[in-house]
Amino acid sequence: MDDFPQVPTPAFLFDLDGTLIDSVYQHVIAWRQALSGMGIDLSVWRIHRRIGMSGGLFVSALLRETGLKLTQEQIDELQTVHADNYAEQIDSVRPLPGAPELLAELTARGVPWAIATSGYARTARLALDMLGLPDDAPMVTRDRVRRAKPDPDLFLAGAALVGADPRHAMVVGDSVWDLLAARRAGALGIGLLSGGYGRDELERAGAFRVYADPADMLDRLDELGVRQSD
Repeated sequence: MDDFPQVPTPAFLFDLDGTLIDSVYQHVIAWRQALSGMGIDLSVWRIHRRIGMSGGLFVSALLRETGLKLTQEQIDELQTVHADNYAEQIDSVRPLPGAPELLAELTARGVPWAIATSGYARTARLALDMLGLPDDAPMVTRDRVRRAKPDPDLFLAGAALVGADPRHAMVVGDSVWDLLAARRAGALGIGLLSGGYGRDELERAGAFRVYADPADMLDRLDELGVRQSD
């Protein structure tokens, strides 16, 4: 038995919004308000389908659908107003069921993990306290990488932060953008239904397991190779 190579403990790289905290719809409303302030009227469902991208890609994708054009200065202003609008709603944001417990359990078992989010530090770090995490919790935000999802940079940086090979990591996310970025990083993808995407969509984007929320994932950690002995 000792001659067999040791299988490395998997590392987990978590998206934030819709994966660990119940904030997707606050972001949708914040974006809708910001866009409306510039005279751009978009249906909520169109905005929701792009949540998970970086702010710049998000705006570009929506403008492509509408045929409108904005200057870079206007795009930057949209992102700032969105962040302001989201911050005003932060009191209504809660951890998703089981999220603090899942992170605590992985820590207790010595399983490395990091948060990798397309959000900027200004908004993303607001989640640490509600998740019961310290200020120095492992987190990579949009500010720290060149490109955000669906590019793999965030997850590659998250793996590096915890000293893990991306090929031995599992990305946990609620959107197709998370799973596309996971595939490009060479990691396995795990989908959660807690952000509003359907099971079929997540599986088509590459999720090899789909769970309802962090609590459901916590109950089934053994399916992901995380055992009590770890």
